[in-house]
Amino acid sequence: MDTRPIGVFDSGVGGLTVFKEIRQLLPHEDLIYFGDTARVPYGGKSIKVIQKYSNEISRFLEIQGIKMLVVACNTASALALNRLKNECSVPVIGVIDPGVRAAVKAANGGLIGVIGTRGTINSEAYQKRILRLRSGIEVLAKACPLLVPIVEENVIDSEIARLAIHMYLKDFKKVSSLILACTHYPLLKNVIRDYLGPEVALIDSAEETAIEVKEMLQARRITGDESHIGLDQFFVSDSPESFTEIGEAFLGRPMQGGCFLHSWQNDD
Repeated sequence: MDTRPIGVFDSGVGGLTVFKEIRQLLPHEDLIYFGDTARVPYGGKSIKVIQKYSNEISRFLEIQGIKMLVVACNTASALALNRLKNECSVPVIGVIDPGVRAAVKAANGGLIGVIGTRGTINSEAYQKRILRLRSGIEVLAKACPLLVPIVEENVIDSEIARLAIHMYLKDFKKVSSLILACTHYPLLKNVIRDYLGPEVALIDSAEETAIEVKEMLQARRITGDESHIGLDQFFVSDSPESFTEIGEAFLGRPMQGGCFLHSWQNDD
């Protein structure tokens, strides 16, 4: 029995989609979430900068005594995951591989689409993993940089969101499955589904990542006390107030009653 918390981090609030799935699957585990809201988005930043930010946050979470680190950010998973696995003293899980497996299965040999930040798409992390899992399959990938600020500004159900979806996805109506390769994008699922139609399987890796977290906890024998009610704790690098407003939309519940919100600044 291991009562230490699980650490989850993202460039902003998008990783709360992963956090929510972990909480639902593992109600007895304590969770700590870090949202780097002062430096969001990561998508247009260099590999060196993303690795630096990811390292800073992982060190901070390790100081909090975590037993596992979940990189709930596609850009960081694409560009910093291997480095974090080498440098962290705890197991590290990213969000790419779980999403790829689900997309390949749903596509059933058809065309797979991938949308994400510039950093994620340019890294070709998803494209390479898809082809490694199913060689010869066709992949259509595109960066959609405007979608993160649309979610961060909480204008999801708006004409701006619909225009952006049309601009980015007009060539994606032929795909069999579409990987939402950014943890912000699941909040746009309804808009994307309305545009592409119900025949396209929309894949977000949050649920699959939560399953992988559970399996790794069991494999490493570091599961928590199942009689315990898990505690949620949140850290942000900028305003807790704005994080709370959009965060409650992500979680589908108030951030209160056992949820502690802290503002954090890196001193380096």
